[in-house]
Amino acid sequence: MEKKKILIVEDEESLLKLESILLSSRGYNVGGVADGITALEEITRFRPDLIILDIMLPGMDGFEVCRRIKENPESQHIPVIMLTAKKSSQDRERGMAIGAAAYITKPFKSAKIMEIIQRLLTS
Repeated sequence: MEKKKILIVEDEESLLKLESILLSSRGYNVGGVADGITALEEITRFRPDLIILDIMLPGMDGFEVCRRIKENPESQHIPVIMLTAKKSSQDRERGMAIGAAAYITKPFKSAKIMEIIQRLLTS
């Protein structure tokens, strides 16, 4: 069985490494990028099964990245988990309104994120 691919979009290098190790150790094929514009290019190249997306990114924020993913027929089927420090209900509502499958705030529990990833990849 081919490993499921997860693209992590996170500009904080230590968190990108931590998330990559967590997911790789669970058997996922993980790619990582640090900004929104590169993320959109990488989606076309890497073809992830799921995207973990920070909101506060250099260049293009995660809301805009998610909107573009969901507008594009090539990528609109890919579940997006927004993983962010933005905790307001307005931000959460905005994320869900543009098509995020889940909205998780930092700091996060790895068990919770793994549960959501498994649910989204098996549904």
